[in-house]
Amino acid sequence: MDIGYIGLGKMGLAMCQLLQEKGHTVTAYNRGEDGRTEGRYVGLNVKDSIADMMAELPETKILWLMVTHTAVDAVLAEVVPHLKAGDIVIDGGNSRYTETILREVQLKEKGIHFLDAGISGGPAGARTGTCVMIGGEKAIFEKVEPIFKDISVTDGYGYMGRSGAGHFVKMVHNGIEYGMMQAIGEGFEVLHTSDFNLDMERIADLYQHKSVIESRLVGWLAQSYKKHTAELEHISGSVSHSGEGQWTVETAKELGVPVPIIEGSLQFRVDSTQNPSYTGKVVSALRHEFGGHDVADNTK
Repeated sequence: MDIGYIGLGKMGLAMCQLLQEKGHTVTAYNRGEDGRTEGRYVGLNVKDSIADMMAELPETKILWLMVTHTAVDAVLAEVVPHLKAGDIVIDGGNSRYTETILREVQLKEKGIHFLDAGISGGPAGARTGTCVMIGGEKAIFEKVEPIFKDISVTDGYGYMGRSGAGHFVKMVHNGIEYGMMQAIGEGFEVLHTSDFNLDMERIADLYQHKSVIESRLVGWLAQSYKKHTAELEHISGSVSHSGEGQWTVETAKELGVPVPIIEGSLQFRVDSTQNPSYTGKVVSALRHEFGGHDVADNTK
């Protein structure tokens, strides 16, 4: 398929390469010049403006947005004048589902179709195959389904329901992720603090051999120990947080659903700014391994 693609960050750049390898034609744009340069370096057809990119797309356009949730409205304001009824826009970023629903309504008034796609897998997954959760009109999902199939691992994509459902399911996924990472961090701090002089890398690796808590997260922690030693040297004990954990907690309260684990893990991240800890180092290390987040300890 012919796809216009906006956003060549860690995820976008990798996904565009995968799409091209799967036989799709990608015409891309990135707001920052560095991203455009890197895109051209890996062989992408990158344009210097949205207008140039849109001019190269077919009459009926398919446009993928991979930008931060705070930039979606600004990008839409730029691209909508180049779109017409029947065109399709896919938001592949981590937008709040309530905002996605409003955007779908606004674009529908112009006859423009809008799908929301929650993407899990990080930069490595974007390059080799992700897990994708899609919301919006089912007929439009089916029309562009080859795109979702080709950016996913086997059986790794699914239609979730009406507009906003894809981003909603991804939001809750990230809330669950907060709780899982917090439990791993706390458990490994207990191990590290004990007087048994335990081999942390060995334990993380051992847990990966058919234990009940075997997981990608524990595997990534084993990798991090290998790189940074049991002390997780140069990894910050303060943990950053993005919007999805907060949105999950807020939505749960609106629905009357108690989420003490997710809420506690979010509060830990907020408090960790002033109270760095070994638990924080573990969580930060995990964020770096799967998402490429900058977690360097700049206090040393």
